[in-house]
Amino acid sequence: MASLALSGTSLFNPHKTPHYTPKTPSSIRCDKLPESVRCRENGKPVTVGREYNGQSSPSFPSFLTTPNRLLLDRFSDPKADTRLRIFSGTANPSLSQEIACYMGLELGKIKIKRFADGEIYVQLQESVRGCDVYLVQPTCPPANENLMELLIMIDACRRASAKNITAVIPYFGYARADRKTQGRESIAAKLVANLITEAGADRVLACDLHSGQSMGYFDIPVDHVHGQPVILDYLASKTISSDDLVVVSPDVGGVARARAFAKKLSDAPLAIVDKRRHGHNVAEVMNLIGEVRGKVAVMVDDMIDTAGTIAKGAALLHQEGAREVYACTTHAVFSPPAIERLSSGLFQEVIVTNTIPVAEHNYFPQLTILSVANLLGETIWRVHDDCAGGFEPYSSLGID
Repeated sequence: MASLALSGTSLFNPHKTPHYTPKTPSSIRCDKLPESVRCRENGKPVTVGREYNGQSSPSFPSFLTTPNRLLLDRFSDPKADTRLRIFSGTANPSLSQEIACYMGLELGKIKIKRFADGEIYVQLQESVRGCDVYLVQPTCPPANENLMELLIMIDACRRASAKNITAVIPYFGYARADRKTQGRESIAAKLVANLITEAGADRVLACDLHSGQSMGYFDIPVDHVHGQPVILDYLASKTISSDDLVVVSPDVGGVARARAFAKKLSDAPLAIVDKRRHGHNVAEVMNLIGEVRGKVAVMVDDMIDTAGTIAKGAALLHQEGAREVYACTTHAVFSPPAIERLSSGLFQEVIVTNTIPVAEHNYFPQLTILSVANLLGETIWRVHDDCAGGFEPYSSLGID
Protein backbone atom coordinates (compact mmCIF):
# COMPACT_ATOMS: atom_id res chain seq x y z
CA MET A 1 0.00 0.00 0.00
CA ALA A 2 1.12 3.50 -0.72
CA SER A 3 2.15 5.40 2.34
CA LEU A 4 0.87 8.85 3.19
CA ALA A 5 2.66 11.69 1.43
CA LEU A 6 2.25 15.43 1.48
CA SER A 7 1.89 17.28 -1.80
CA GLY A 8 3.41 20.73 -1.86
CA THR A 9 5.07 20.33 1.56
CA SER A 10 8.64 19.18 2.05
CA LEU A 11 9.07 16.65 4.87
CA PHE A 12 11.65 16.44 7.60
CA ASN A 13 12.55 12.85 8.42
CA PRO A 14 12.21 12.54 12.22
CA HIS A 15 14.55 9.53 12.21
CA LYS A 16 17.49 11.55 10.91
CA THR A 17 19.44 14.23 12.65
CA PRO A 18 19.21 17.61 10.84
CA HIS A 19 22.34 18.47 8.90
CA TYR A 20 22.57 21.84 10.59
CA THR A 21 21.83 23.00 14.10
CA PRO A 22 22.11 26.79 14.48
CA LYS A 23 24.40 27.93 17.24
CA THR A 24 22.81 30.25 19.70
CA PRO A 25 24.56 33.08 21.52
CA SER A 26 26.52 32.00 24.57
CA SER A 27 24.01 33.64 26.89
CA ILE A 28 21.20 31.39 25.61
CA ARG A 29 21.06 27.72 26.62
CA CYS A 30 18.14 26.21 24.76
CA ASP A 31 19.13 22.66 25.65
CA LYS A 32 18.31 23.27 29.30
CA LEU A 33 14.73 24.44 29.00
CA PRO A 34 12.39 23.67 31.89
CA GLU A 35 9.89 20.89 31.35
CA SER A 36 7.05 23.41 30.98
CA VAL A 37 8.46 24.77 27.72
CA ARG A 38 9.00 21.43 26.01
CA CYS A 39 6.65 19.78 23.54
CA ARG A 40 4.47 17.11 25.12
CA GLU A 41 3.20 13.88 23.62
CA ASN A 42 0.32 11.92 25.14
CA GLY A 43 0.52 13.94 28.32
CA LYS A 44 4.23 13.23 28.91
CA PRO A 45 7.14 15.62 28.44
CA VAL A 46 9.10 15.00 25.25
CA THR A 47 11.77 17.07 23.53
CA VAL A 48 11.30 17.57 19.79
CA GLY A 49 13.72 15.51 17.72
CA ARG A 50 14.90 13.24 20.56
CA GLU A 51 14.20 9.56 21.05
CA TYR A 52 11.24 8.74 23.29
CA ASN A 53 10.31 5.17 24.22
CA GLY A 54 12.22 3.89 21.22
CA GLN A 55 10.50 6.19 18.75
CA SER A 56 11.49 9.53 17.35
CA SER A 57 9.41 12.36 18.78
CA PRO A 58 7.31 14.73 16.61
CA SER A 59 9.52 16.96 14.49
CA PHE A 60 9.19 20.41 13.00
CA PRO A 61 8.65 20.79 9.23
CA SER A 62 11.84 20.83 7.18
CA PHE A 63 11.49 24.46 6.13
CA LEU A 64 11.97 25.34 9.80
CA THR A 65 15.15 23.26 10.14
CA THR A 66 16.83 23.87 6.76
CA PRO A 67 20.02 25.93 7.00
CA ASN A 68 20.30 29.22 5.14
CA ARG A 69 22.92 31.92 4.93
CA LEU A 70 20.87 34.62 6.63
CA LEU A 71 20.14 32.39 9.62
CA LEU A 72 23.87 31.65 9.93
CA ASP A 73 24.60 35.38 9.91
CA ARG A 74 22.06 35.97 12.66
CA PHE A 75 23.53 33.46 15.06
CA SER A 76 27.15 34.24 14.22
CA ASP A 77 26.62 37.83 15.39
CA PRO A 78 24.28 38.03 18.42
CA LYS A 79 24.38 41.84 18.29
CA ALA A 80 23.14 41.98 14.70
CA ASP A 81 19.50 42.26 15.77
CA THR A 82 19.65 44.41 18.89
CA ARG A 83 16.63 46.31 17.57
CA LEU A 84 14.44 43.21 17.75
CA ARG A 85 12.77 42.66 21.11
CA ILE A 86 10.30 39.99 22.21
CA PHE A 87 8.15 40.35 25.31
CA SER A 88 5.80 37.80 26.79
CA GLY A 89 2.50 38.32 28.55
CA THR A 90 1.28 35.96 31.23
CA ALA A 91 -1.13 33.99 29.01
CA ASN A 92 1.42 31.55 27.48
CA PRO A 93 4.97 32.23 28.74
CA SER A 94 6.23 28.76 27.78
CA LEU A 95 5.44 29.33 24.09
CA SER A 96 7.07 32.76 24.26
CA GLN A 97 10.22 31.18 25.70
CA GLU A 98 10.30 28.57 22.95
CA ILE A 99 9.96 31.28 20.28
CA ALA A 100 12.79 33.31 21.79
CA CYS A 101 14.94 30.18 22.10
CA TYR A 102 14.42 29.32 18.43
CA MET A 103 15.41 32.86 17.45
CA GLY A 104 18.49 32.86 19.66
CA LEU A 105 17.21 35.76 21.73
CA GLU A 106 16.27 36.37 25.32
CA LEU A 107 12.80 37.47 26.28
CA GLY A 108 12.60 41.14 27.15
CA LYS A 109 12.30 42.04 30.81
CA ILE A 110 8.79 43.16 31.70
CA LYS A 111 6.91 43.57 34.97
CA ILE A 112 3.24 42.57 34.97
CA LYS A 113 1.19 42.43 38.14
CA ARG A 114 -2.37 42.74 39.39
CA PHE A 115 -3.50 45.20 41.99
CA ALA A 116 -5.81 44.09 44.78
CA ASP A 117 -8.86 45.28 42.85
CA GLY A 118 -7.82 43.35 39.72
CA GLU A 119 -6.32 46.21 37.73
CA ILE A 120 -3.32 45.29 35.57
CA TYR A 121 0.03 47.05 35.88
CA VAL A 122 2.68 46.79 33.14
CA GLN A 123 6.19 48.25 33.14
CA LEU A 124 8.96 47.50 30.66
CA GLN A 125 12.24 46.80 32.47
CA GLU A 126 14.45 47.77 29.52
CA SER A 127 14.55 50.42 26.83
CA VAL A 128 12.70 49.79 23.56
CA ARG A 129 13.25 53.22 21.99
CA GLY A 130 13.50 52.76 18.23
CA CYS A 131 13.09 48.98 18.50
CA ASP A 132 10.98 46.49 16.56
CA VAL A 133 8.89 45.00 19.40
CA TYR A 134 6.90 41.76 19.34
CA LEU A 135 4.41 41.07 22.12
CA VAL A 136 3.39 37.40 22.47
CA GLN A 137 0.01 37.13 24.15
CA PRO A 138 -2.88 34.87 23.09
CA THR A 139 -6.30 36.05 24.22
CA CYS A 140 -7.21 32.61 25.56
CA PRO A 141 -9.24 32.02 28.74
CA PRO A 142 -9.56 34.12 30.79
CA ALA A 143 -10.11 36.03 27.55
CA ASN A 144 -10.97 39.42 29.01
CA GLU A 145 -7.99 39.42 31.40
CA ASN A 146 -5.52 38.43 28.70
CA LEU A 147 -6.95 40.85 26.15
CA MET A 148 -6.71 43.77 28.58
CA GLU A 149 -3.16 42.77 29.46
CA LEU A 150 -2.23 42.80 25.77
CA LEU A 151 -3.72 46.27 25.29
CA ILE A 152 -1.79 47.66 28.25
CA MET A 153 1.44 46.04 27.02
CA ILE A 154 0.94 47.70 23.62
CA ASP A 155 0.29 51.05 25.29
CA ALA A 156 3.43 50.70 27.43
CA CYS A 157 5.56 50.04 24.35
CA ARG A 158 4.02 52.93 22.45
CA ARG A 159 4.72 55.32 25.30
CA ALA A 160 8.28 53.97 25.51
CA SER A 161 8.85 55.11 21.89
CA ALA A 162 9.05 51.69 20.23
CA LYS A 163 9.48 52.06 16.48
CA ASN A 164 7.14 49.20 15.53
CA ILE A 165 4.82 47.15 17.72
CA THR A 166 3.57 43.76 16.53
CA ALA A 167 0.93 41.93 18.55
CA VAL A 168 1.68 38.20 18.23
CA ILE A 169 -1.66 36.57 19.01
CA PRO A 170 -1.38 32.77 18.62
CA TYR A 171 -5.07 32.47 19.55
CA PHE A 172 -7.38 35.38 18.76
CA GLY A 173 -10.34 35.35 21.13
CA TYR A 174 -13.76 36.67 20.15
CA ALA A 175 -13.05 35.53 16.57
CA ARG A 176 -16.27 33.51 16.49
CA ALA A 177 -18.32 36.69 16.86
CA ASP A 178 -17.44 37.76 13.33
CA ARG A 179 -20.91 38.38 11.88
CA LYS A 180 -24.53 38.87 12.81
CA THR A 181 -26.52 35.67 12.63
CA GLN A 182 -29.50 37.14 14.50
CA GLY A 183 -30.86 40.60 15.12
CA ARG A 184 -29.33 42.90 17.74
CA GLU A 185 -26.07 40.93 18.01
CA SER A 186 -22.64 42.48 18.42
CA ILE A 187 -19.68 41.79 16.13
CA ALA A 188 -17.10 41.50 18.89
CA ALA A 189 -14.28 40.47 16.53
CA LYS A 190 -14.37 43.91 14.92
CA LEU A 191 -14.53 45.63 18.30
CA VAL A 192 -11.46 43.75 19.57
CA ALA A 193 -9.61 44.54 16.34
CA ASN A 194 -10.36 48.24 16.87
CA LEU A 195 -9.14 48.06 20.47
CA ILE A 196 -5.81 46.51 19.45
CA THR A 197 -5.34 49.08 16.69
CA GLU A 198 -6.24 52.06 18.87
CA ALA A 199 -3.96 50.82 21.65
CA GLY A 200 -1.04 51.43 19.29
CA ALA A 201 -0.23 48.15 17.51
CA ASP A 202 1.32 48.58 14.06
CA ARG A 203 0.89 44.98 12.98
CA VAL A 204 -0.78 41.73 14.05
CA LEU A 205 0.55 38.19 13.70
CA ALA A 206 -2.22 35.64 14.28
CA CYS A 207 -2.45 31.88 13.95
CA ASP A 208 -5.46 30.13 12.38
CA LEU A 209 -8.17 32.76 12.70
CA HIS A 210 -11.66 31.32 12.97
CA SER A 211 -12.63 32.95 9.68
CA GLY A 212 -10.67 34.73 7.01
CA GLN A 213 -12.78 37.87 7.08
CA SER A 214 -11.45 38.65 10.56
CA MET A 215 -8.26 39.91 8.90
CA GLY A 216 -10.34 42.64 7.25
CA TYR A 217 -11.51 43.91 10.63
CA PHE A 218 -8.04 45.29 11.31
CA ASP A 219 -6.96 48.62 9.85
CA ILE A 220 -3.33 47.51 10.17
CA PRO A 221 -1.41 44.71 8.37
CA VAL A 222 -2.21 41.17 9.52
CA ASP A 223 0.07 38.16 8.96
CA HIS A 224 -2.07 35.04 9.12
CA VAL A 225 -0.10 31.86 9.88
CA HIS A 226 -1.62 28.40 9.62
CA GLY A 227 -0.66 25.57 11.96
CA GLN A 228 -1.32 22.97 9.26
CA PRO A 229 2.35 22.37 8.28
CA VAL A 230 3.19 21.19 11.80
CA ILE A 231 0.18 18.86 12.00
CA LEU A 232 0.66 17.59 8.44
CA ASP A 233 4.27 16.63 9.06
CA TYR A 234 3.28 14.79 12.21
CA LEU A 235 0.56 12.85 10.39
CA ALA A 236 2.96 12.00 7.57
CA SER A 237 5.37 10.48 10.09
CA LYS A 238 2.64 7.97 11.05
CA THR A 239 2.74 6.49 7.49
CA ILE A 240 -0.99 5.96 7.22
CA SER A 241 -1.90 4.41 3.88
CA SER A 242 -3.22 7.08 1.52
CA ASP A 243 -5.83 4.61 0.26
CA ASP A 244 -7.34 4.34 3.74
CA LEU A 245 -7.47 8.04 4.51
CA VAL A 246 -10.43 10.44 4.44
CA VAL A 247 -10.47 14.01 5.75
CA VAL A 248 -13.67 15.06 7.51
CA SER A 249 -15.02 18.55 8.14
CA PRO A 250 -17.07 18.61 11.37
CA ASP A 251 -19.42 21.21 9.88
CA VAL A 252 -20.23 22.92 6.59
CA GLY A 253 -18.41 26.11 7.64
CA GLY A 254 -15.08 24.27 7.84
CA VAL A 255 -15.22 22.71 4.35
CA ALA A 256 -12.64 25.09 2.85
CA ARG A 257 -10.19 24.36 5.70
CA ALA A 258 -10.70 20.60 5.39
CA ARG A 259 -10.38 20.69 1.60
CA ALA A 260 -7.02 22.48 1.82
CA PHE A 261 -5.89 19.96 4.44
CA ALA A 262 -7.00 17.00 2.29
CA LYS A 263 -5.20 18.35 -0.76
CA LYS A 264 -1.87 18.19 1.08
CA LEU A 265 -2.60 14.68 2.34
CA SER A 266 -2.11 13.04 -1.05
CA ASP A 267 -5.33 14.71 -2.23
CA ALA A 268 -7.38 12.55 0.13
CA PRO A 269 -11.17 12.32 -0.28
CA LEU A 270 -13.38 14.65 1.72
CA ALA A 271 -16.43 14.00 3.90
CA ILE A 272 -18.69 16.53 5.61
CA VAL A 273 -20.70 16.25 8.81
CA ASP A 274 -24.00 18.12 8.53
CA LYS A 275 -25.13 19.48 11.88
CA ARG A 276 -27.75 21.84 13.21
CA ARG A 277 -26.74 24.21 16.02
CA HIS A 278 -29.49 25.09 18.48
CA GLY A 279 -27.46 27.40 20.68
CA HIS A 280 -23.93 28.44 21.65
CA ASN A 281 -21.74 25.40 22.50
CA VAL A 282 -24.66 23.09 21.64
CA ALA A 283 -24.51 21.03 18.44
CA GLU A 284 -26.57 18.20 16.96
CA VAL A 285 -25.26 15.98 14.18
CA MET A 286 -27.80 15.24 11.48
CA ASN A 287 -26.12 13.52 8.52
CA LEU A 288 -22.85 12.54 6.87
CA ILE A 289 -21.92 13.49 3.31
CA GLY A 290 -19.24 11.17 1.93
CA GLU A 291 -17.91 7.64 2.43
CA VAL A 292 -15.89 6.67 5.51
CA ARG A 293 -16.55 2.94 5.89
CA GLY A 294 -13.34 1.03 6.64
CA LYS A 295 -11.22 4.21 6.46
CA VAL A 296 -9.11 6.27 8.83
CA ALA A 297 -11.02 9.51 9.35
CA VAL A 298 -9.10 12.69 10.16
CA MET A 299 -11.39 15.41 11.52
CA VAL A 300 -9.99 18.92 10.99
CA ASP A 301 -11.09 22.07 12.79
CA ASP A 302 -9.53 25.33 13.93
CA MET A 303 -10.41 24.89 17.62
CA ILE A 304 -11.94 22.53 20.16
CA ASP A 305 -13.97 24.33 22.81
CA THR A 306 -16.44 22.08 24.61
CA ALA A 307 -15.82 19.31 22.02
CA GLY A 308 -19.55 18.87 21.46
CA THR A 309 -19.35 19.25 17.69
CA ILE A 310 -16.30 17.07 17.11
CA ALA A 311 -17.37 14.36 19.60
CA LYS A 312 -20.81 13.94 18.03
CA GLY A 313 -19.17 13.94 14.62
CA ALA A 314 -16.78 11.19 15.72
CA ALA A 315 -19.69 9.12 17.06
CA LEU A 316 -21.42 9.44 13.68
CA LEU A 317 -18.25 8.40 11.85
CA HIS A 318 -17.99 5.24 13.95
CA GLN A 319 -21.65 4.48 13.22
CA GLU A 320 -20.89 4.81 9.52
CA GLY A 321 -18.06 2.29 9.78
CA ALA A 322 -14.89 4.40 10.17
CA ARG A 323 -11.98 2.24 11.38
CA GLU A 324 -10.20 4.99 13.34
CA VAL A 325 -10.90 8.65 14.02
CA TYR A 326 -8.23 11.32 14.54
CA ALA A 327 -9.00 14.86 15.67
CA CYS A 328 -6.67 17.62 14.47
CA THR A 329 -7.02 21.19 15.64
CA THR A 330 -4.81 24.21 16.21
CA HIS A 331 -6.41 25.75 19.31
CA ALA A 332 -7.11 23.59 22.37
CA VAL A 333 -9.58 25.76 24.29
CA PHE A 334 -10.88 22.70 26.19
CA SER A 335 -13.79 24.20 28.11
CA PRO A 336 -15.62 21.68 30.33
CA PRO A 337 -16.73 19.00 29.57
CA ALA A 338 -14.28 18.76 26.64
CA ILE A 339 -11.79 16.44 28.38
CA GLU A 340 -14.47 13.88 29.25
CA ARG A 341 -15.74 13.85 25.67
CA LEU A 342 -12.30 13.64 24.06
CA SER A 343 -11.04 10.86 26.36
CA SER A 344 -14.18 8.73 26.06
CA GLY A 345 -12.64 6.38 23.47
CA LEU A 346 -14.07 7.96 20.33
CA PHE A 347 -10.67 9.15 19.12
CA GLN A 348 -7.53 7.23 18.30
CA GLU A 349 -5.58 10.45 18.87
CA VAL A 350 -6.34 14.12 19.53
CA ILE A 351 -3.65 16.29 17.93
CA VAL A 352 -3.43 19.95 18.99
CA THR A 353 -0.81 22.70 19.11
CA ASN A 354 0.42 24.84 21.99
CA THR A 355 -1.09 28.15 20.86
CA ILE A 356 -3.09 27.82 24.09
CA PRO A 357 -1.39 26.30 27.16
CA VAL A 358 -2.96 23.01 28.23
CA ALA A 359 -2.99 22.51 31.99
CA GLU A 360 -1.45 19.25 33.17
CA HIS A 361 -4.69 18.16 34.83
CA ASN A 362 -6.28 18.24 31.35
CA TYR A 363 -3.84 15.69 29.87
CA PHE A 364 -5.29 12.37 28.73
CA PRO A 365 -3.68 9.36 26.98
CA GLN A 366 -4.91 10.21 23.47
CA LEU A 367 -3.63 13.81 23.59
CA THR A 368 -0.64 14.92 21.52
CA ILE A 369 0.58 18.54 21.71
CA LEU A 370 2.78 19.89 18.91
CA SER A 371 4.72 23.13 19.17
CA VAL A 372 4.26 26.05 16.76
CA ALA A 373 7.19 27.96 18.27
CA ASN A 374 9.46 27.46 15.25
CA LEU A 375 6.65 28.43 12.91
CA LEU A 376 5.97 31.70 14.74
CA GLY A 377 9.65 32.38 15.35
CA GLU A 378 10.54 32.03 11.68
CA THR A 379 7.59 34.24 10.73
CA ILE A 380 8.79 36.94 13.13
CA TRP A 381 12.24 36.80 11.52
CA ARG A 382 10.73 37.20 8.06
CA VAL A 383 8.54 40.11 9.11
CA HIS A 384 11.48 41.76 10.85
CA ASP A 385 13.73 41.23 7.82
CA ASP A 386 10.97 42.28 5.39
CA CYS A 387 11.20 38.77 3.91
CA ALA A 388 14.87 39.25 2.99
CA GLY A 389 16.60 37.00 0.46
CA GLY A 390 17.63 33.45 1.27
CA PHE A 391 14.20 32.28 2.46
CA GLU A 392 11.50 30.28 0.79
CA PRO A 393 8.35 32.16 -0.20
CA TYR A 394 5.73 32.95 2.42
CA SER A 395 3.45 30.40 0.80
CA SER A 396 5.63 27.60 2.14
CA LEU A 397 4.62 28.62 5.65
CA GLY A 398 0.95 28.92 4.78
CA ILE A 399 0.94 32.66 5.40
CA ASP A 400 -1.76 34.64 3.66
